Amino acid sequence: DESDDDFDTASFYEEILDQADTTDLEEGPDVLTPQERKAYRNRLHEIGANPFVYETVSCGKITAKKLCTAFGVVPPEFLEGRGDEGYYELLGMLITREISKRRRLPQYRTLEDAARLLRKCSNIMVITGAGISTSLGIPDFRSKNTGFYSRLQEMGYQEPEQVFDIHNFDDDPKTFYSLAGDILPDLHKWTPTHEFIHLLQQKQKLLTNYTQNIDNLESHAGIHKDKLIQCHGSWATATCRKCGYKIPGEEIFEDVKQQKVAECKQCIRTLSVPKPGMKRKRSSNGSSKKRKSSEDDDDSDGQYDIPQPGVMKPDITFFGEGLPRQFFDRLRDHDRQKVDLVVVIGTSMKVAPVSEVPQILPNDVPQIYISRDPIRHIDFDVNILGDCDVVVAELCRLAGWNLEHAMLPADRTVDIEAVTEE
Repeated sequence: DESDDDFDTASFYEEILDQADTTDLEEGPDVLTPQERKAYRNRLHEIGANPFVYETVSCGKITAKKLCTAFGVVPPEFLEGRGDEGYYELLGMLITREISKRRRLPQYRTLEDAARLLRKCSNIMVITGAGISTSLGIPDFRSKNTGFYSRLQEMGYQEPEQVFDIHNFDDDPKTFYSLAGDILPDLHKWTPTHEFIHLLQQKQKLLTNYTQNIDNLESHAGIHKDKLIQCHGSWATATCRKCGYKIPGEEIFEDVKQQKVAECKQCIRTLSVPKPGMKRKRSSNGSSKKRKSSEDDDDSDGQYDIPQPGVMKPDITFFGEGLPRQFFDRLRDHDRQKVDLVVVIGTSMKVAPVSEVPQILPNDVPQIYISRDPIRHIDFDVNILGDCDVVVAELCRLAGWNLEHAMLPADRTVDIEAVTEE
């Protein structure tokens, strides 16, 4: 089917786009040098897509195949032999992607620039990820270098997403509860990075903290509810999958620690009141099921006829569930118009829609990136690579602020090294 072929090709191209700029290209006759790639990208932004295509491919200055490498992509082998026109679709997608990317602001580059921005700006948006909590031993469940990931594989799961899938949870919540203790937060601790965000709030500079973390440590560090968007939900509350009863998340912590599925106390109270004629079959999540046949009725007086309470699910956003409406409303109706600085900390920015936030903000708003590892799919103005706690402490020192936290040694020293960028 031709439409299926088109869909497969488009999907394959999307995978290529996802990998663009994440790996270094090997030198070769059909690969542009780093300097050439940068020059072509700059030219595209200077003159726009149509003139760019005309003066490059249309005028025969360069082949479409080779021009693809300007955007960090070596064309796939299946395009070989199709002529240069066979590369046009991929090139068009790459050009569209590049032209929509945020452009870096040349006046900001250094750690000192970042510190000056912190002092100057008064509506700072902070976007955080798992990297700000790992110093407390809370694993980044997407990282393959953790004991949590190893346990997943031992249980037959190839990816963490399978455990955090809402359909899998409803089918068998025992899997989640057997592992959730590994990511249960200690409510009495938070990191220097959390304290840094709290310091921004104290200085009346924090616009909003968009956190992708589910540990709820921001709340315990003192970030006000009206300054916090928990993009993927959190352990703060838990809700019954059957009756919708909501409780503080801490009430299920003991069950989680004991790897025991937490049942809804409201359902238990309701079910303790006799209701003649009400018979339901239980399922693992407490939802009712119809009987299968009259033969089942012969032994239906056993445990499978007893109505079951619903299962409590922490209000973490599982795969298969939508993000809280508050995320979109806050960004569109409030923050986009007010933000004057963006600070991204401890996240690879690969999960949409949070990963798209830097691109939809006004381009003249400076953006700072702090993490152990670099990313290339978003052009931040200042990139500071290192341990998040150490970096924010140094930024505070340069800004003339006092960041106090038990995890920060008083006699710490920081080595700063310039990184050459393409």
